[in-house]
Parts: sequence; C-alpha cells; structure tokens
Amino acid sequence: MKVAGREDEIHIMQRLVESSNSEFLAMYGRRRIGKTYLIRQVYESKMVFDCSGIHEKEMPQQLENFWLSLIEKINGEKPPMPNTWLQAFHSLKQHIKSLKGKQKKVIFLDEVAWFETPKSGFLAALDNFWNTFCTQRNDILLVICGSAASWIIDKVINNKGGLHNRVTCHIHLKPFTLSETKQYLAMQQVRLTAKDLALLYMCIGGVPYYLKDIKPGLSVPQILDQLFFVPQASLKNEFKNLYASLFKNSDLHQKIVGVLALAHKGMTRNEIIQSTGLSSGGGFSMLLDELVQCGFLMQIMPLGNKKEDILFRLMDEYSIFYFKFLQNSKANNSWMYITNTQSFKIWSGFAFENVCFRHILKIKHVLGIQGMITNEYSWVYKGSKTEKGAQIDLILERSDNCLHLFELKFRDAPFEISKEYAQQLELKREIFKEKSKTKKNIFITLLCSNGVQKNEYYLSTITQELKLEDLF
Repeated sequence: MKVAGREDEIHIMQRLVESSNSEFLAMYGRRRIGKTYLIRQVYESKMVFDCSGIHEKEMPQQLENFWLSLIEKINGEKPPMPNTWLQAFHSLKQHIKSLKGKQKKVIFLDEVAWFETPKSGFLAALDNFWNTFCTQRNDILLVICGSAASWIIDKVINNKGGLHNRVTCHIHLKPFTLSETKQYLAMQQVRLTAKDLALLYMCIGGVPYYLKDIKPGLSVPQILDQLFFVPQASLKNEFKNLYASLFKNSDLHQKIVGVLALAHKGMTRNEIIQSTGLSSGGGFSMLLDELVQCGFLMQIMPLGNKKEDILFRLMDEYSIFYFKFLQNSKANNSWMYITNTQSFKIWSGFAFENVCFRHILKIKHVLGIQGMITNEYSWVYKGSKTEKGAQIDLILERSDNCLHLFELKFRDAPFEISKEYAQQLELKREIFKEKSKTKKNIFITLLCSNGVQKNEYYLSTITQELKLEDLF
C-alpha cells in the first residue's frame, strides 16, 4: 500500500473490514483530494464490485455503465441490461450471493451523486439494497464516495428516509497537513526545506493532485512556474473546473469566495450578503454550508461568542492564490516577478496565518495543551481618532484561564524584535485586555518561519516561541 500520511483514516477503514457486522462507509471531500486513490489502496484486495458515476449523463447511461462494470466481474451467465435501479441492484445481489468465503466483500460506488439523476430512483434502490440485503449479512462493506460533499451529507448521512442513520461511518478526507505533504513529496524524491515546503503549501495547500507532478531537483520558483505560468501549466485552468465539479450554480459559490479572498480575517454572514449582493435566506445559508462542508471556508467564533459575529474565513490556499495572482493578472507571468511585489508581502502574511490556523492541533501539542478545549480566532480593533487600533493574527483561548496572543511572521531572514516593536506588542496586549475585558493570563507567543534573534527585547516581551518545524 503506497499512501502518504492518512494514518487515522486508514485505521478507521481497516477497522471496518475487521468488523463482525456489515458496514456502510461514506467518504467525502473536495475535488483532487485523493478519496478514490485511498479507497482503492486500502480495499483493493477485497473489492468485489466497483463503479463510478458519469458526470452529467442521464439514467440510461448511468445504468449501462453500472451493468458493464458488473458483467466484468461475473464469470458465469451475464444478467440482462437493467431498466431500473432496483433491477441493477438485484443483479448485484445475485453476484454477491455467488461469491464464496466469509471475508469482507467491498462494494465501492464512486462519485455516487452522479448516479442520482432526476426521478431515477437511485437513492431508493440504494436504500433497499442496504436495508434488505446488506444488513442481513455480516460480510458486506458498502463504500460510497464523492466530491459533492453537501450531496452525500444531505442525501445519505442526514437522510430522513430509509437511509436515516444507516451510514455506520463517515470520513471527511481533508487536505494533507504539512507533515503529510512532506511525506508525499519524499515518495517522489522531492526534498525541500521546511520554509520552502511552507511556501509551497501556502500556494497550493495539501491537495495531492496539485503535488503529484512536482519533479525532484527544482526550486520552489521553478515548481510554481511549472504549475501556473508556463504555457502548458497543469493548474492554469483549475479554478473554473474546481467549483463547477462540486456545486450546482457554482458561480454563486465563486462570488462568495471572491469577496472572502479580499477579507483576510473573514467576514460575517451579513457582510458577505452586502458585498456579494446575494439575497438572504435559506438558499444563501445552503451556499455557505456547502463551502464549509467542502473545507473551503472555516467558521470562526470570535470573542464574545455571539452567533451574529461568526466569521467565515476563506481557507483554500489555491483559491486565495488564484484571486491574488492569477485572475485578471496578465503581468504575473513568473513567480520571481511576483515575489518582488508588495502584493506578495501582503499575501504571504495572510497565507501563513491560514497555515497556522490549519495546524492548531500541532501548535497545541507543542504547547502541551493537546487535550484542552480551546477557541481560535483573529482579532481586530479599528480604533478611532483618539484611540490606537490593534490587530492580532491568532488568539488561542484556553479553558484554563490562559490565552496566547500569537505574532506570526513569514520572513526570509531571522526576525529581530526592536525596541519599537516590543512596545507595539505591549500596547497590543493592553488594548486587547481593555477592550476584551478578559481576566485571563495573557502569553505573547511568537511563531516565525525563519526563527528569531534573542535580544533583550525578545527576552522581556515574548513568553513562548514556536518554530516552523513545530508545524510539521
């Protein structure tokens, strides 16, 4: 089995194979995240049937595709071409009954949302197959998978009909962490420094498909030029396909993502409505839910825990990179050119913040609070004509009467704290303490990409320091 990372997911998947009951696994996640690859790697030797839905095809084509996949597995008499999904699943039942042995038999339906065409009855037939056949045995592992996360969650996991509470396990497959990205690239003989890995991650995230074509012996500028800027760049047209493959009416999702790409700290629901011009209501809430479920957005509960103040923050690295450097930017034709712009400096600070938000569990582990309940958010006080404002990149609020005010710095050289900067940090602490009315212990914590010089101002101001390597 050739898989980088995914240790927790693999453990869950293997546990299902060892179960003494039939199991129903639903796996979902954004496009290009490696769902199909992982399922095939883990279950290849136990798979007795697999079929993938066909994008934007009607019921006859879906049924024929299912039937052709089935007859490839059958050695004896072939079943006739089905006219309904009930007939298709009946033929699948007969095939499974013909198999000998008590070991788990894996049935894999990939891109399952595409099977469910209007008035096709696919979901009802799947419900019937699971409830009347699979549950009567102890040797079935039914696996469904798809990029349309919201469809799987709404139509299967949270189904109110026959499939209600039938899924015995579900896995949201997320992007690689920095550590998993390092493992994946090492399998391709690509070895980069921690800082270069972080920079690459800030551009394309931990999406296996985006990493798969990276060749050894290239610098990060060369890698990014090949991915984005040469004539045949593999990710040049990825954006228009990414959202269209996941969502109906994807132009509305793109509009939300577009305004959030400009709001580094996130926006409230009402602010997004005002900026996009979209109407409020259930339809808008569904758009936000779908983007959250697919991992594009993160919901952040700010100080005070007021529901109306919840921020939606864009977390998809590729989308942020696209809006910053690729959309309507004909002048951006090489990474070396981009790194010399002010836009790069602004983007890199924001992108590094997102990397840290993604790796909160690693940060908590290094701080020795991995089992503690925490809340994470950024904080901005705009100030006024008579008061100075303050901005804090990341606040980690603990349940033991303590909180960390993080300063996050993505720099080429070691960061040096000057007298003026130390005074700014102390002022931030005082402004936050006053405006938040917190009574908790406040620790100023520093996380720099290239370390920090330990001078007198560091020693008098910084409570704790984390290194970039800690995120790995």
